[in-house]
Amino acid sequence: MDRRTALKNLSIGLGYTVATPTILNILSSCTAEDSGWKPLFLSSEEKHIVTHLVDIILPTTDTPGALDVNVPQFIDMMYHDIEQKGNQDLFKKGALVFSKLFKTEFNTEAKHGEKTQFDTLLTSLFNLSKNATKKILNQQKLYLEALPNTEKDNYILYKFLISVRRYTLFGYFTSEKVGEEVLNYDPIPGQQLGCIPLEDVPNGNAWSL
Repeated sequence: MDRRTALKNLSIGLGYTVATPTILNILSSCTAEDSGWKPLFLSSEEKHIVTHLVDIILPTTDTPGALDVNVPQFIDMMYHDIEQKGNQDLFKKGALVFSKLFKTEFNTEAKHGEKTQFDTLLTSLFNLSKNATKKILNQQKLYLEALPNTEKDNYILYKFLISVRRYTLFGYFTSEKVGEEVLNYDPIPGQQLGCIPLEDVPNGNAWSL
């Protein structure tokens, strides 16, 4: 199973979030493509990092990618308008840790990095053993203050990467383009079938609302 198929299937298990008017406004405002957009929350370097990361997570193939539905803009606005101050601070710190790691690995600033370099680094950070993965996920359940100083940078780094991945999926699967063109969409829904075989679902994709 390729990464795109896996992420499509993952959307079925994401569940549905109650969409407040604020979130709906954010989703609506991110529909027009604008390569020259100016972030409200992200710095110019963070914009560069996030843009490459979301493109790696959901690249354009036979279906639209994250950049096609303006996921970087969505992440920027979610952190500017929705996220609490503590999470905003963790995001900034995590992006800084990632930038330092990027410079160590490639001897260049992250703001000048290429997609292939980001892909190489991201792969190394997530291509871990089961025990290492388990340790990271268990740490993510804790508060930063509960960790020893030697573990804090790693915690902040993965908090940042997991947040980017989570909002990439959320922004992508709740976008109008994906809802109507990738997922199964029925503008006038009828009968509700709560439990049917997967092969009976058109294309094996989740339904969008």
